[in-house]
Amino acid sequence: MKVTRIAYSAQLNPGKYAALAEQARRLGRVRSEVWQRYGSVGGVGSGLRDRQVRDRWLADDTHTRFGVLANAWKETVRDAIANISANREAAKVEVRRAIGRRTDDPIALRRMFDALKADQWTQDPFLARQMRQHWKRGRNRTHDQIVVRADQHNTVTDGCGRLWLAVPGLQRRRMVRIPLSTTVAPTGTLRLILRGGRVEVHYQIDAAQMRSSQRPCGEATVGVDKGYTEALTDSDGQSHGERLGELLTAESDRLKERNRRRAKLRSIANNAALSGDRAKAHRIKVNNLGKVKRDRQAARHRARVRTEIFTAVHEVVDKAATVIAEDLTKRFTGRKPLGKNVNRRLAAWTKGVTAEALKNVSERRGSALVPVNAAYTSQTCHRCGRFGRRSGDRFHCTWCGVVWQADVNAAINILHRAGDPDIALHTPYHKVKQILQDRTDRHRTRLPVQDSSPANKAKRRANHPNRSA
Repeated sequence: MKVTRIAYSAQLNPGKYAALAEQARRLGRVRSEVWQRYGSVGGVGSGLRDRQVRDRWLADDTHTRFGVLANAWKETVRDAIANISANREAAKVEVRRAIGRRTDDPIALRRMFDALKADQWTQDPFLARQMRQHWKRGRNRTHDQIVVRADQHNTVTDGCGRLWLAVPGLQRRRMVRIPLSTTVAPTGTLRLILRGGRVEVHYQIDAAQMRSSQRPCGEATVGVDKGYTEALTDSDGQSHGERLGELLTAESDRLKERNRRRAKLRSIANNAALSGDRAKAHRIKVNNLGKVKRDRQAARHRARVRTEIFTAVHEVVDKAATVIAEDLTKRFTGRKPLGKNVNRRLAAWTKGVTAEALKNVSERRGSALVPVNAAYTSQTCHRCGRFGRRSGDRFHCTWCGVVWQADVNAAINILHRAGDPDIALHTPYHKVKQILQDRTDRHRTRLPVQDSSPANKAKRRANHPNRSA
């Protein structure tokens, strides 16, 4: 398993940053060319293999227009082709669902699935129509990245202990040396991302080399429920990542106030431009409406949230060999409006980070992650199985007459859902509700499960209270 690590530049010379920015701008033109030619349905017939594109561009001298070294534009072509393939595969997920809704014939399903997998869907009218609907033509918006091959960079440590990374520039045999803020040398293929005068060096390492991968997992089996005020709540009643809600709320409120002020300044600048005072409009745009500080603050907030969530998942794995969690890959629809402030805070909810943390930490530390169908786990009582009423962090069960902590109740239901023979991972929510209601009615009337076999019918007739001896 591979994980991504990021190293940052430290006190980078403005001239070096300008040289890297110019190289990234030219490589952005390469990405745009790839997306323009091969990022649509017409590019599927060519196979979208990066080596074929490279050979074609070398033959017709297309590469001479880029003004960068050969290894730089070739790695950019490879990366852009991989992005196009990932974009196409993401559209196929929706197409597979459409195929399942169209037919139940196993032969037709196999034929369409095979054609979709082999990129032969252009010959099938239904598949072609679905792919055109879900695979929108993309375009390149990346002009700040440089991909460096593993054998094209090197590192050296100076007498002060500072680590320097040397990467190719625009001229042959002229390396650009970047001072890094770490003592760990990046390895493998590097991705340089330029952000406001600072360079981020992204690289991958083996997860087995990380210290957290050496920590053993626990021995218990627990269910976890994701939340907003805390990252996770387990079935033992313990909360993990309790600062998550504070971080998300504070950042959401700060963004609300900052964006309100920026909108006011933008209005003043627009009015000044309309009145002819372009100098004032330019000063406001340059000095008050920049993006460098905003992006830096957003990156810092995302790092804090990721740290809080990953720490919470590590705490769960410390005591659990099997973690049962709801399937976080599903989309949640049909939620009632909760007000502007609440909706804005929930929009920053980090469901994707939580899913990533559960998957990665479980794989690295050897625990098993079991996803389950979480439909109505927050609306039913874990003791009697009947529907109740949730109010904030309290769950009221009218049948039991007990008030439970809502997240703990949901975590226990998720734990029990793993062994439920009737509710599978992809069972529709309306069918899950019907199953739960049938169980409730059966318990309320205290009727056994009816069996239509002749032996059981005779046994029920013999035990009927109105039957004479």
